[in-house]
Amino acid sequence: MPESGSLAGRAALVTGAGVGIGRAIAESLAAAGAFVGVHCHRSLDGANETLAAIRQLGGDGIVLPADLSSDVEAIRIVDRFVEAAGRLDILVNNAGSPIERRKIEDCPLDLWRQILDTNLTSAFVVTQRAIPHLKRSGHGAIVNNLSLSVQTGGANGAGPYAVAKGGLQVLTRTLARELAPDVRVNAIMPGVIETRHHEVFTTPERMEQYRRETPLGRNGTADEVASVVRFLVSDEARFVTGALMDINGGRFLR
Repeated sequence: MPESGSLAGRAALVTGAGVGIGRAIAESLAAAGAFVGVHCHRSLDGANETLAAIRQLGGDGIVLPADLSSDVEAIRIVDRFVEAAGRLDILVNNAGSPIERRKIEDCPLDLWRQILDTNLTSAFVVTQRAIPHLKRSGHGAIVNNLSLSVQTGGANGAGPYAVAKGGLQVLTRTLARELAPDVRVNAIMPGVIETRHHEVFTTPERMEQYRRETPLGRNGTADEVASVVRFLVSDEARFVTGALMDINGGRFLR
C-alpha cells in the first residue's frame, strides 16, 4: 500500500459500505491509501467488519451509521466525516435498495416516495453537503452507483427503483457540467454482480439465466466493480467526467 493510482492523503466517503459492492469499494480505496468513511444503515456489523479489513490493509477510516432517507442524518454524516478526516476528496454514492418490488400501477405513494428518497434524494442531499469540501480538494471526484434497471426499465416490479436510478443518472451528468472543472462526476452501471443484494431479490434460477446470457460467461464480482471506481476517482482518470461506465460482461451494450 498504496497501489497504482495512489489516493494517499485523500479522504473518501462511501455510502452503503457495510456489505457487497460498497464494502469492496471502501476496501479498494483504502488499499490505494485513502482514509475511508464507511457509511451503513442496517448493516452496522458489516460496516465494522469493513473498517477492520481496512485497518488490516494498513489504512484507517470511520464507521458512520445513518438512515440517508432522513435529510438531517444525510447531512450529519458528511459533517461527521469531514470532522474526522479533516477533508473530503471523494464521494461514492453507493447506498440504495429496491426496498420492495411493485409494478407502477400497484405501487402505493408512500412506497414510491420511500424508494425515491432512498435511491435519489439521499444522494442529492449528501452530494449537496459535500460539494464545498470537494471543490476545495483539488482532486474532487464523485461516483454514483446506478443500476442495469436504468436500461431495462426495471423488470419484475423494479420499475420505481429504475426510475430513481434514472434520476441519479441525469443528476450525474448535471453535476458533471455544474461542478467542472473543480470536481469530476461519473457513474457506474453494474450488471449482475454476485452480492447479497441478489440473494435477497433474485432467485438462483434467474442468476443462472443471467450467467448464460452474459457474453463473458459469468456474473460479475464486487471487486471488479470496485476496481473501476478506484480508477474513476484517481488522477489516472483526470480527463473523465460525465461518463457512465458499464460493468456487465457485455450483457447489455449501449
